[in-house]
Amino acid sequence: MKLRSTFLLMSSFLVLSGNAFAEDSRPPLPLHGIEGYGGIASTYSAYLTNTATEGNIFGLPSVGGGMLGTTEGRVMGFTTFTETIGDRLELGYGLDVLSLNDLPDLIAAKTGMNMDDDAVFLHNFNARLALLKEGAFDQPWIPAITIGAHYKYNDTVNSIDSDLNGTLTAIGIEDNDGIDYTLYVTKMTNFLPRPLLLNFGVRNSDAAHIGLLGFTGEREFLFEGNAVLFVTDRFAIGGEYRQKPDNYTAIDGLVASEDDWWSVVAAYVINDSLTMSGGYFNLGDVLDEENSNAFALKMKWEF
Repeated sequence: MKLRSTFLLMSSFLVLSGNAFAEDSRPPLPLHGIEGYGGIASTYSAYLTNTATEGNIFGLPSVGGGMLGTTEGRVMGFTTFTETIGDRLELGYGLDVLSLNDLPDLIAAKTGMNMDDDAVFLHNFNARLALLKEGAFDQPWIPAITIGAHYKYNDTVNSIDSDLNGTLTAIGIEDNDGIDYTLYVTKMTNFLPRPLLLNFGVRNSDAAHIGLLGFTGEREFLFEGNAVLFVTDRFAIGGEYRQKPDNYTAIDGLVASEDDWWSVVAAYVINDSLTMSGGYFNLGDVLDEENSNAFALKMKWEF
C-alpha cells in the first residue's frame, strides 16, 4: 500500500530533549538526517542541532557522514553539516551520492541506450526555524514546532536524461532542482519507564526519490515521523516511516513507482561529541523493479 498505517510512525536514529536528561550529561543530539539537517535518518525532528550556549550567537558546528548499502549492491553515501544561530535558526547542507551499480548496464541491455554516469549527486541546502520550544509558556504539554525550507539540486539528472534521449522528461521529470517545505512537531513523553520521543512531520515536495531522480513539478503533501525509546541515557532503539509520492510514470522493468520507506535502528552515544548509529532500511523499489533492503552505518560529531 502506498500509505502504510500512520501508526508505523517511528524514528530511526536518535533525538533528545533536554528535559529528559540531566543538563551536565546531555549527549550530542539530535543526529543528522541523510539530507543534512537535525533529526533521525530519513525523517527528522523539531529539535535543532547543537544550539548556541547562553551568551553566544553561534552554536558550534556539527558534521556527519555515513553509508547505506542495498542487498542489490547499490550504495549511497552521505555527508552532512549544520550550524545553528542562537537557538532558533539552523542552517544545514547534505550531499547524497547514489551509486547506480548495474542499472546503466540493465538500461543498455533493454533499450540500447548508454549512460555515461554511474552515480547520482544530490545537493541539499537547508534552513529551519524553531517557531515554538517544547514546554513554552511554562506549559509542559506544549510540543516543539519547527518549519523548514530545503533547496535540492541534482547535478546529474540532466546528463542522464540526455543520454536516455529524454526518457526522464517523458515520464514526468521536469527539473533538476526543487524545494521541499517541512513542518515538524516533537514531544518527549514519560508515560513509559524510559523516555519515549515522538516526532511527526508534514512535507510538501515535488521530488522524485527525494530528488535523486529529479523533480516533477507536481507537489504533494506527505506524512512522515518517528519514535525513539531511550533504553539508557546513551543507547536508544527506534524506527521511522516516510510516505513517498506518486508523481511520475513508471517504466516496467526500468523505473518503478515509489514506495514508502520504513526502518528500524539502534544508536549509541560514544562520548560528548560522537554518536554512532546503524540499522535496517526498507526502501521499496528504488529506480528499477528491485525491492531494496538496505543496511546503514552513520556517525555525527559535534565540535
